[in-house]
Amino acid sequence: MESKLFSLDFFQSIHEKDAYHEMIMNAKLVSKKILNHLVVMISFSFCYGIVMGCYNGLAQAISSGVKVPILLVLIILICFPALYVIQTILGSKLTMLHMLSILLSGFVMTTTILVSFAPIVLFFLITGSDYSFLQLLHVTVFAVAGLFGMHSIIEALKFSCEKKNVYPKVGVQVFRFWIIILAFVGAQLSWSLRPFIGTKGLPFELFRKQEGNFTRLSYLLRRICSGSKSRGKSKKHHR
Repeated sequence: MESKLFSLDFFQSIHEKDAYHEMIMNAKLVSKKILNHLVVMISFSFCYGIVMGCYNGLAQAISSGVKVPILLVLIILICFPALYVIQTILGSKLTMLHMLSILLSGFVMTTTILVSFAPIVLFFLITGSDYSFLQLLHVTVFAVAGLFGMHSIIEALKFSCEKKNVYPKVGVQVFRFWIIILAFVGAQLSWSLRPFIGTKGLPFELFRKQEGNFTRLSYLLRRICSGSKSRGKSKKHHR
């Protein structure tokens, strides 16, 4: 069975889950599948990063196009060792390469959904949506894409448990907890690597001054809500 360098055969997981999971765990193909997953993940995340940054010009678009793949790779590098060690202690018989292949397949799903949302993001860019709205839109898109990606990983782990008997049932529950850790690491990393969108009217910045943490993102929601309330009061005043 051949494994192309750039292959979207993970769509097979939608209709033929067992066959797809069998393929990504095949000992003879696992190295090629890991390489394929990395190429697809980096390519798709680069494309979405370009879309994110084009709000503030070419320099920001290129910068964000590079940052988004770096963000995802760093998340994996930081979180994967703990996941592998804990799962092994719990009784997992998956090799490091098999576990990495399963994990990357989920990130491929995530980046594919990111790219599929790119036309919607471009629509709001063209129609003149403000900076705060676009920030919240990107956070929402990443959250939705991440949920789908993590769900695909859980399905692969269940297959390893129920069909292959090489993964413990408790490992699936532990992985659900690990997703929370991954989300916090990803949020903090994205805060450290900002800006991804850039503010119009300000000079291009590769990185911003490190202050606070990602919890300040809640400020965006409050700002949008307060903005909508102030517009409502303004309309009543004019009446």
